[in-house]
Amino acid sequence: MSTGENGSVVRRILLGSQLRKLRESRGVTREAAGYSIRASESKISRMELGRVSFKARDVEDLLTLYGVTDDAEREPLLGLLREANMSGWWHSYGDVLPGWFQTYVGLESAASLIRIYEVQFVHGLLQTEAYAHAVVARGNPDASPAAVDRRVALRLERQKVLVDERGPTFHAVLDEAALLRSPDGNPAVIQAQLLHLLEVSEMPNVTLQVMPFSSGWHAGESGSFGMLRFLESDLSDLVYLEQLTSALYLDKSEDVAQYERAFGQIRRDSATPEKTRDLLRGLLQLP
Repeated sequence: MSTGENGSVVRRILLGSQLRKLRESRGVTREAAGYSIRASESKISRMELGRVSFKARDVEDLLTLYGVTDDAEREPLLGLLREANMSGWWHSYGDVLPGWFQTYVGLESAASLIRIYEVQFVHGLLQTEAYAHAVVARGNPDASPAAVDRRVALRLERQKVLVDERGPTFHAVLDEAALLRSPDGNPAVIQAQLLHLLEVSEMPNVTLQVMPFSSGWHAGESGSFGMLRFLESDLSDLVYLEQLTSALYLDKSEDVAQYERAFGQIRRDSATPEKTRDLLRGLLQLP
């Protein structure tokens, strides 16, 4: 997977942000910008948020409208356009990948730091194949066996980001409940999953902590969430909140700061990485 392919979603967001800044600096309304490319005001809004793909003609026309006519100024933005329109590896799973989740997979692939807090399940990047199969099958009872296998394959493909030489730093906090609840009632599945967590916790780019029941009430009372950070300075940190049929992305500084504080408190209240490994060994009855 090339860097450009991994970063296509990020490039799309960056290009949208640059177009918004140019439009605002020229005092052009979204309505006027939309009219210039035969589109609606809402499409301009979606383009500027990086939520839709870009047509080269639309970007070229907008740059002209915003007074960016010199080739030396246009080329970096058109180069960003070409990278933004590259297909990511996840597009080959479009038959089982909801549109709302495609954005997250692209962002996850390009992040330099991923922090997550999970309550009920082991996070997807940490799941064994058997555990993932049980979770997917239970969560999609009407899916065919082939569709379940495809979803599991997608999840396993996502996990490759953790072993990529340019992969992210990954900090996961799992509630103790996630370690004790088997998704299909098979103790062998959860035992193998716990052993996998113990192994993954030794990876140099992974920090794994468990929020033990003994901590009582803590800062994660609102439920599971993820936080993504990117190397690109123009792209702000994102908070990811997954729902049953959609997801929310929070990027306002005040929202991100609140989740930063919550994650910091969760991390402090959780078992240290060393004690987390002791806890896993205890559950596995290992010395």
